[in-house]
Amino acid sequence: MNFQLVRNFGSTVKISRHSLSSIRLVHTSVIMAKRSQPAWSPPTPEEELPSLHLFNSLTRKKEKFIPQAGKRVTWYNCGPTVYDASHMGHARTYLSFDILRRVMQNYFGYDIFYVMNITDIDDKIIKRARQNHLYENYVKSSPSLEKVLDDCNKVVEYFGGKVEKTTDPDKKVMQEKMFEKLKLAVANVESAVASGDAQKIDAEKEALLRDAKDVMSDWLDTSLGSTVTENSIFADLPRFWEEEFHKDMEALNVMSADCLTRVSEYVPEIVQYIQQIIERNYAYESKGSVYFDVKQFDSSPCHHYAKCVPEAFGDTSALAEGEGDLSADGQEKRSPNDFALWKASKPGEPSWPSPWGAGRPGWHIECSVMASAILGNSMDIHSGGYDLKFPHHDNELAQSEAYYDNDTWVRYFLHSGHLTIAGCKMSKSLKNFITIQEVLQKFSARQVRILFLLHSWKDTLDYNENTMELAKSYEKTASEFFLTVRHYLRSTPGTGVAAFSKWTPLEVDLNNSLAKCQANVHAAFCDNIDTRTVLESLKELITHSNAYTKEVASNVNRQLLRNVAVYITKIFDVLGMIKVDESVGFPSSSSAGAGADLETLVLPYLTSLAEFRDNVRKSATEIKATEILMECDRLRDDVLPNLGVRLEDKKEEATVIKLVDREELMKERAEKKAAEEKKRLEKEARKAEAAAKAAALEAAKRMPPSEMFKGETDKYSAWDDKGFPTLTKDGQEIPKAQVKKLQKAYAAQEKKYSEWLKSQDKEP
Repeated sequence: MNFQLVRNFGSTVKISRHSLSSIRLVHTSVIMAKRSQPAWSPPTPEEELPSLHLFNSLTRKKEKFIPQAGKRVTWYNCGPTVYDASHMGHARTYLSFDILRRVMQNYFGYDIFYVMNITDIDDKIIKRARQNHLYENYVKSSPSLEKVLDDCNKVVEYFGGKVEKTTDPDKKVMQEKMFEKLKLAVANVESAVASGDAQKIDAEKEALLRDAKDVMSDWLDTSLGSTVTENSIFADLPRFWEEEFHKDMEALNVMSADCLTRVSEYVPEIVQYIQQIIERNYAYESKGSVYFDVKQFDSSPCHHYAKCVPEAFGDTSALAEGEGDLSADGQEKRSPNDFALWKASKPGEPSWPSPWGAGRPGWHIECSVMASAILGNSMDIHSGGYDLKFPHHDNELAQSEAYYDNDTWVRYFLHSGHLTIAGCKMSKSLKNFITIQEVLQKFSARQVRILFLLHSWKDTLDYNENTMELAKSYEKTASEFFLTVRHYLRSTPGTGVAAFSKWTPLEVDLNNSLAKCQANVHAAFCDNIDTRTVLESLKELITHSNAYTKEVASNVNRQLLRNVAVYITKIFDVLGMIKVDESVGFPSSSSAGAGADLETLVLPYLTSLAEFRDNVRKSATEIKATEILMECDRLRDDVLPNLGVRLEDKKEEATVIKLVDREELMKERAEKKAAEEKKRLEKEARKAEAAAKAAALEAAKRMPPSEMFKGETDKYSAWDDKGFPTLTKDGQEIPKAQVKKLQKAYAAQEKKYSEWLKSQDKEP
């Protein structure tokens, strides 16, 4: 069967049933093709996301951070030499690298294996332990006053010569202070002896022994140091100060190392390490000591000495300081640039056996061996204080690369900046330092951390009252913001229909600020972990949020405000500003309820109390019950702050409840009372000043014009019969311009005096 189709131009075409079916299939296929998914392409970002860059001391510029094994990062940090209390210089290093470690681990998601050493074998430790032992024995012997004075005179002579020979200006100033302190103490004893007062003599003798400790122990060491032979004496001191160091780090909320190494535990490994370097022809033995051959190493085509500070090559003073006070005179070295890997021990020094004789490790080799024992032939990051660059870290690199015969023992070298105290250099050896415990008596660990966060980790930081006030101010701003957010989270619905409302331009604007802050924080973290910019960005977001809550009053968007606060809290947590107890595994069912925070537990009771107080105040205001209102104020200002509770009264809203640290509230209360007292005193002073001014004006009115200038003999020397001055004090005629002024003042006084006389006539 055929069908006829007539075209519009008149011709006819015959189509069979089979052809018609084919046409329908083609038509259907076309329709199906049109209904398939269109091609898709991913969006093109406006700009590429930044990646983490760190300032690498090996290149002296910011380098893209690329770990050697994916997300796994191996990190070795030079630990303390433990012979005295930890000071703010230690905090500068260990707190700074704690911040970097937290950011890289908790923000960027790296799996960090963090190793740190404790140097418990060192010339400074040996000398301090020996001196302490000798001094304690001296005091225990209960020497007579005559012997103490005789010995102190010898100390003065010995130390005076030592001061004269000192060339380092900072060390010389320190020694001169100690010298003057000793001489003053001796003079005080002699004065007490002259007075004949036995009690005063005993007190001054005790003060002399105390003040003379540093210089006397040094003097005792020069003659008796070689007699100290018991190794436990050299072990007890570093063990004690290591314990104190760990306490200080915990107080600062510095995370513990994943692996802690002590030099005393690695002496056999150190001996083997040195032997390998000798076999590679980069070290040599001399008189029982072993020295690194810098020239041999540096001449090798695949090695380079002084990678961190090449310009310091040949700095003999720095090299000598790195060798230590108890090192040999250097004559046994092939070159002044060579440094000790193993030191032959002298009498009065601890020792361990070795193929070269009894001795102990050199300072630089210690870190090389411990880091290599744990991390192998190449690590991602090595860090330490700026002052360790040369010679310590450069020598570490040379030794380790000589041992492994490679050029990549450290991939990124990070150095924290110096710390100064009110602009002055700080040093433990110069006895010019502030201990961590001394600082924590004045400021909180969070405030100290904020101080560090407000400065670049690689630059010099100055610790002073002004910089600490900036840190305290930042903490205060953040704390008040969190307290405000908590109030809104408590007082607005968190779930259900009422929890959500239409966004206005104000919410959109705040949300955009949050997104901008997140982008800025990420860029700052990528840029050498720029924590100062991070804190500034967060502060801007807090400022915007505060403006938003003030604008919308009680109609805040709870979820948006919560998002802002949660993000800021997250970054603060990343930076270590929030101390959180570690938990392992799932919480037990019995402890689930115990995990509730204090605020959740006490808020229902405080809310009831605040509502009751609001009602009492309202009723008392209506009936003008002043005593009841004063009692309500006492509850707010005196009672609740002692419990860590702050109430903020609002005119048209319910009282705001904030849980704040009790000490902070006590301080606020004291400051408020001090401000009120200052205001009262200023008011009284103004009142007294006004009264005095009024009395002076009244007294001035009573003065006859003929007397007003006669008392000014420092200005005038002659007056006419009316009391008007005619000559200056020098006997010269008074200038006409001045005469006019005096006449004007004279006429004004005549008027005042006349009015006063009239007022007297009117009085009964």
